[in-house]
Amino acid sequence: MTDTDVIIVGAGPAGLMLAGELCLAGVRPLVLERQPGLRETPKASGFNGQIVELLRYRGLLDLVEAASGRPAGPATHAPFGGVHLDFSHLADSPIRVAHLPQPRLERLLSEHARELGAEVRYGHEVAGVSQDNATAAADVCGPDGPYQVRARYLVGCDGAHSKVRAAAGIAFPGTTYPEVNRLAQVTVRDSVTRLDNGDLDVPGLGRIRAGFTRTGRGVFGFGPLASGILLVQVTEDEPAEADDDAPMTLTEFQESIRRVLGAELPVADVSRLSRYRLQARQAERYRDRRILLVGDAAHQFPATGIGINAGMLDAVNLGWKLAADLGGWAPAGLLDSYHRERHFAGARAMLQTQAQVALRRGQDPAAEALRELFQDLVTGEPLRRLGAMIAGTDIRYPRPGPGQHALTGTFAPDLTLHTGQGIVSVAELMHSARPILLDLAGRPELRETARDWQHRVDIHTAETEHRPADAMLIRPDAHVAWAAGTGEPAGTAAAALREALSCWFGAREAT
Repeated sequence: MTDTDVIIVGAGPAGLMLAGELCLAGVRPLVLERQPGLRETPKASGFNGQIVELLRYRGLLDLVEAASGRPAGPATHAPFGGVHLDFSHLADSPIRVAHLPQPRLERLLSEHARELGAEVRYGHEVAGVSQDNATAAADVCGPDGPYQVRARYLVGCDGAHSKVRAAAGIAFPGTTYPEVNRLAQVTVRDSVTRLDNGDLDVPGLGRIRAGFTRTGRGVFGFGPLASGILLVQVTEDEPAEADDDAPMTLTEFQESIRRVLGAELPVADVSRLSRYRLQARQAERYRDRRILLVGDAAHQFPATGIGINAGMLDAVNLGWKLAADLGGWAPAGLLDSYHRERHFAGARAMLQTQAQVALRRGQDPAAEALRELFQDLVTGEPLRRLGAMIAGTDIRYPRPGPGQHALTGTFAPDLTLHTGQGIVSVAELMHSARPILLDLAGRPELRETARDWQHRVDIHTAETEHRPADAMLIRPDAHVAWAAGTGEPAGTAAAALREALSCWFGAREAT
């Protein structure tokens, strides 16, 4: 006997995104969050990467842009291991960024999930979890006292110090680096001159260039966010354990700047203060029977700007698969593919973020030479590829078997489609989070093959300019499950499509 289908522990961006995805698939989850309400202190001032496009495919990006008052758009630059990546010389940036602080993103996702039917309980802390062969349970301390709730599945979205992960006995190997990073959004006093090229002229210190300044005591970095606002970060090696839960004060921040620069940065207004250490850790497995991990509970990357993107993409990958299992139609191994695909994506993110650690940590002349050489080499196509790695847009989920189309496993391109009902985009078709067979070349044998799955897969016929394939089977998470090459023989294409439909969407409908 269960109280709900899925318990989600944690109402951060990943947990709330998962709640919305489950609701779109007909599942009503329960979200438990220990904080008494929505967070007010921003851990992040925005987010970037593939999740920006995914939100557009869900019809949510318009809401994000309305809430931020700014359109999402291309990133002109990005930090990479102490090196400044400049995308402004590329025809189009490989990274898209949305300018919505994390608390407002969480509010938007919470409202969205609740409108779809999710229950979100704030001030309900999960003290312990357990599972058997049929259910998972959470022991909860709520405002009215302790209680227990049971579900078919329980998903830990409860952060780096996940109680869910610990209770499931899932190892979280890796490294915690000794640097302490202190971050603030500030305006500077009139005594500081902001030069036309973005540099600062600081009294008693002189000129500080935008980007990163290394001294023998650490790294000072800054860059513009909005009119008059700077994002300032100070990094120091501090072997002693820092209390990450204790709020950082302005005094602590200014003392850190003074130690690194040897002088004070005159600060006027402060809108954000935070402190964090970087870790490189990945859960050995993202699933243990009835318990699954999403977001920071599953991975910690040693670079900023990665966690929200990866965590919310975890949620989108898991949501429809979990719903399929709950609906009784999931083919064998579908739910396990969550670990296989997202652990692969996490390892890919770990690769580039640990490379950043190697670039960033060295302080001797050889390390400086490496950073300078790296900066010179990363231009043009290498710069674009590196940006795609940071954004997670280069992910192609592995698919067994030879002869796979180049699109298989990738994020579906947003084609402009000309249909009998008018013009529509792939992104618009994905708003409902249903799988799609898209026939782009008038292939009736493929549409006929898919009709046995039309209770689960929407079938569309369209024309598009410069079509990348004759047909595409697109999963609810907007990744291509299968594609037919141009002119692929009818029998071969139909057989391959039938296999893909069975692999991802279960048995065909009985006739």
